[in-house]
Amino acid sequence: MGKYFNCTKTDPVVQTRAGLIRGFQTDTTYAFHGIQYADAERFHMPQPVKPWKGIKNALAYGYVCPLMEQDTPSIEVLIPHRYWPQDENCQYLNIWTQSLDEQAKKPVMVWLHGGGFFAGSSIEHVAYEGDHLSEFGDVVVVTVNHRLNILGYLDLSPFGEQYANSGNAGNADLVAALQWIHENIAAFGGDPENVTLFGQSGGGMKVATLMNTPLAEGLFHKGIIESGIYNAKIYEKGAADDGELVKAMLSNLGLAETEVERLETIPYPELVSAYQKSAPAIAEKGGYVGLGPIQNEFFLGNPLTVGFSDMAKRIPVIAGTVFGEMDFGAVVPGKHEMDREETMAFLERKYHDGTKALAEEFEKAYPDKPLADLWSLDDRFRIPTMQFIAKKAVCPEAPTYSYLFAFEFPFDGGKAAWHCSEIPFVFHNIDRVPICNVPGVTDRLQEKLCSVWVNFARYGSPEIPSIPKWPACSPSGEETMIFDVCCEVRHNFDHRLMELMSITPADRNAPVTEGETEEAISMH
Repeated sequence: MGKYFNCTKTDPVVQTRAGLIRGFQTDTTYAFHGIQYADAERFHMPQPVKPWKGIKNALAYGYVCPLMEQDTPSIEVLIPHRYWPQDENCQYLNIWTQSLDEQAKKPVMVWLHGGGFFAGSSIEHVAYEGDHLSEFGDVVVVTVNHRLNILGYLDLSPFGEQYANSGNAGNADLVAALQWIHENIAAFGGDPENVTLFGQSGGGMKVATLMNTPLAEGLFHKGIIESGIYNAKIYEKGAADDGELVKAMLSNLGLAETEVERLETIPYPELVSAYQKSAPAIAEKGGYVGLGPIQNEFFLGNPLTVGFSDMAKRIPVIAGTVFGEMDFGAVVPGKHEMDREETMAFLERKYHDGTKALAEEFEKAYPDKPLADLWSLDDRFRIPTMQFIAKKAVCPEAPTYSYLFAFEFPFDGGKAAWHCSEIPFVFHNIDRVPICNVPGVTDRLQEKLCSVWVNFARYGSPEIPSIPKWPACSPSGEETMIFDVCCEVRHNFDHRLMELMSITPADRNAPVTEGETEEAISMH
């Protein structure tokens, strides 16, 4: 039976504060693609869109932010991507909903895309499509584009008050999107007083930064951080920075410091070229090179280093990681057939003298995993996520929940979960990502993971009947829900293992096999 489709000149049409918008309906889901939520000049703060007469179409995804380098498709079977027209006027969002009744008050789930603060888009992954999540959870799903890289995160404040927050323009776009949602989402059946932010990788980082952004207070009420806590310097700006990066860019463009306003209008490729010529030498000295939010009155700073604002303390949070994270291309060969001696010899290529102690702790933490999976185990995201959870769990104002996604995928004999691999499950989109389909297994895992996210968005609790009881973390311990073929909660289950990982020198570029491709090695 074919799907029902509806789109006429007058239906479905929604009244927003600025004017009427027309979307389309497929079966039970109303979709509105490419709604402009703000407008902005380069390096300046976003402004509300101007009202219009008549009906605007929301039938095509809006522009995505220009990228500094062209995307290179690679191992698309793991993470199928979509590529879209780019333009600096990229303040667009997309909505999927089951109701257009202003009194419906359905939970609102706002997705912040990955790609750090420099790449990606709201539709980059095939799995970002929001219709299935909306239908399954009876929620309103919103995905958001915003300014990235040097367009969204280049500090020009030493050159004039008009640039006071240019270093956070991308996050200011996100606040503008949340403000638009607060003012308009009821017309799409959503509850503006029940908004959950969720995001993966850079999107998770954005959730964490918005928790410490005073202007976002009251605009969202819960947060889900997926592989988004990372010990990077993207939030830090040198205390003595006097615009060295921008001065170098001006010099490379043949401009005087008094001509800084020219940066607002020169073609984007020239701006990128000037940045790429200037940044490496400054980065080598530890100087400010942009590409991430900076601490100021707008953004209070990375919660890992400055702690949580009073607003952040009141926000219930789910935070977690996946088993293998950045181990994209590597597949441990024959891991289910190797005997212990072969496995230890294999692991010693990466962990050297630390292998024995790590192996012992790994087998305690992961008794159901092959020991060879120690090769793929992540610590770069897991350790800072543990630290974030520990700091947040001290705050009694709202609960904090921990998870780890550990499913093994049917790729080359068994592939540990990698960065982004949980996203199709969260969006109820495994049917759109072939590698995620193991009949009778992944469909059940999808129901559990998606139900948890939806229940948390609706009630602030991740507990559902099909998984074990999931306590919030406390100052005395981390209660981690392991999402796998069988789900279970473990108490401080890998803390000793992560402690050893943090002090064990590891050759992260050691080839998995003697013949591993250069491409796969480069992805580690």
